[in-house]
Amino acid sequence: MDGGVREGLLERRHHQEKGGQSFIKEFRAESKTLWKLSGPAIFTSICQYSLGALSQTFAGQVGEIELAAVSVENSVIAGLAFGAMLGMGSALETLCGQAYGAGQVTMLGVYMQRSWVILLATACALLPLYIFAPPILLFFGESAEISRAAGKFALWMIPQLFAYAMNFPIQKFLQSQRKMMAMAWISGIVLVLHTFFSWLLILKLGWGLVGAALTLNTSWWLIIVVQLIYIFYTKSDGAWGGFSWLAFQDLFGFAKLSLASSIMLCLEFWYFMILVVIAGHLENPVVPVDAISICMNIQGWDAMISFGFNAAISVRVSNELGAGNARAAKFSVVVVSITTVFIGVVAMVAILATKDVFPYLFTNSEAVAKETTRLSILLALTALLNGLQPVLSGVAVGAGWQSLVAYINIGCYYIVGFPLGILLGFVFKFGAMGIWGGMIGGVCLQTLILIVITSIRNWDTEAKKAVNRVRKWGGAIADH
Repeated sequence: MDGGVREGLLERRHHQEKGGQSFIKEFRAESKTLWKLSGPAIFTSICQYSLGALSQTFAGQVGEIELAAVSVENSVIAGLAFGAMLGMGSALETLCGQAYGAGQVTMLGVYMQRSWVILLATACALLPLYIFAPPILLFFGESAEISRAAGKFALWMIPQLFAYAMNFPIQKFLQSQRKMMAMAWISGIVLVLHTFFSWLLILKLGWGLVGAALTLNTSWWLIIVVQLIYIFYTKSDGAWGGFSWLAFQDLFGFAKLSLASSIMLCLEFWYFMILVVIAGHLENPVVPVDAISICMNIQGWDAMISFGFNAAISVRVSNELGAGNARAAKFSVVVVSITTVFIGVVAMVAILATKDVFPYLFTNSEAVAKETTRLSILLALTALLNGLQPVLSGVAVGAGWQSLVAYINIGCYYIVGFPLGILLGFVFKFGAMGIWGGMIGGVCLQTLILIVITSIRNWDTEAKKAVNRVRKWGGAIADH
């Protein structure tokens, strides 16, 4: 072989090896950053999810009707409110994240106050959901006894509704500044206190549902108060400059972005809630509903990991786009996608390996356990999708694509997945398997579309849009 050719091949191989080493080095650095963000976010999500789950567990020790009241209020009434509030608050995720990335930290405090105004107004609009809970639950096919008990408990849980309105803007404010550890510590300490006082009031003192409502409301408001003390005391590195009348400016435009965010996330959040409701209309629904409920419980815990990465990638994308770093934002998406797909595969394998065992952790019924085992293949597939789908939604929030994704969700979930589930479950008589399988079809389609959109987007253009967005929304604040 000619010496010049050999040298050329060796040089090319050297560059390839160097490029491969460079990619691995970058991947490790980005992965470390993502885990620093997602670890505390996952812990925070699990702690806050556990507040309602623990109240439900303690209520179950009191009696069947108490368990039903707390679980129905928690999953349906509070679930609807939680989805709406989380969605409305996620507009702040885009704006705060991009403003922080652009170095415009003084905007963050005003954005948070604007979000408080909008979310408190939203909470007032959602009050009828709590006040008229019994007829709403009856409309969805719940029994009269459970509807009355859950409706009574819903009235006691109205303070939690307004806690959501305060908490989500605070979380997005802190999250955009990467202050995840502060939220994790506060949520962890409150969870420990919540566990003790739930046991004391619900079981030891025998206060029942009153004790459950008191501890749950107090725990949520304690999280808010401690977070606010932290913000006011530290000034959040200049992001908090005190209360301002600027919070009441540009509310219409802010509300418009908040509404797009809410529609996008609510369509996702409520999608699998509908699964349990539809299953209740099957013939002999007790066994399939119980089996699906067990699967949804496991899916809920698995989703907490996804929520952590959702928050992390939203922060990374919004910060980098706000700073004009298109390449860094795109690379972060690649790293988090590889990481979460791997976690999804591990979760899928774990579910399939324990499909004959885990149902008995939740039920003594042989029929329910067998049906849960039968549904475990769909649970495993959902866990795999849980790895990537919420992360792509986090990318959408970080980049400010909420309106586009809202339309995609309507098409994939409610025009394709929902009717397909009805068709397979009721017309073709596949029961719970058919309903869930059809709805997974909607999630698969949505995930594929988001992969394509994320892949073909011009990230340099997205960075310019982020800079313009920061300039547009921050103009009045900067002039002030």
